[in-house]
Amino acid sequence: MGEALLTFDEYCDAIVAQTDLLARHVKAADTSVPVPTCPGWDLGRLLRHVGGDHRWAEDIVRTRATEPTDDDMVNDPAAYAHLDDSALGGWLVEGATRLSGTLRAAGPDVTVWTPADEELVQQSAMFWARRMTYETLLHRADAALVTGAEFVVEESFAVDAVEEWLEFSTVPEAYEPLPGVPELLGHGRSLGFDAGAAGAWLLDLGGDRPVWQRGTGAAAVSVRGPVTDLLLFLYDRPAPGVETWGDAELLDLWLGRTRFWLEA
Repeated sequence: MGEALLTFDEYCDAIVAQTDLLARHVKAADTSVPVPTCPGWDLGRLLRHVGGDHRWAEDIVRTRATEPTDDDMVNDPAAYAHLDDSALGGWLVEGATRLSGTLRAAGPDVTVWTPADEELVQQSAMFWARRMTYETLLHRADAALVTGAEFVVEESFAVDAVEEWLEFSTVPEAYEPLPGVPELLGHGRSLGFDAGAAGAWLLDLGGDRPVWQRGTGAAAVSVRGPVTDLLLFLYDRPAPGVETWGDAELLDLWLGRTRFWLEA
């Protein structure tokens, strides 16, 4: 897999900064409002999910977990139901600050369990620093959509988040044959992503597994738009600036396979 574009300390800073922005987006907001990009969730559920994610990751890094860890604090709606909605902003920032501090104390190379493929991703605190940065950033986009807050992302973070997505698209779950599902891999199959001056990427589906690289090339289907919109598009969020052309069926198939982990 490609290397992260940002440093460990930059991720640790970003977790807190993105959470602070999220808390500002939802200040005084009605937490019972549905979140259309997270079906079945309201804003309060979204915020509790993000805070639970931070606490789950912090526990994994702090305890140096080497096996899968109970994620009820992330996925159980009742886990933080007792929290008063008015206190959620401060609770979010507190959890992000604690996670950032635990990551820094551990350092990027400490070995810990991650849900990622061990053959593709180093099982380390660095994974969690990067993953929690973009988990927070994307859910900030969800909250901004609900509250009408402006959603702006620094280009370096948007580019790195796109590349993290492309890395996840190479895990076996995203391409191995499934019963009743069309084959994803095949000769001549490739996808191009163009974010203008921010960067371009080519994903080759013609071999035994997907392989991505920076740059342009012949593609069966192309996706173009500002890098933040491109990131939102990959995550199945509204992205009005994105245009696509070419093999639409291949694009839909690839998106369906690579978005499997969004359903978890």
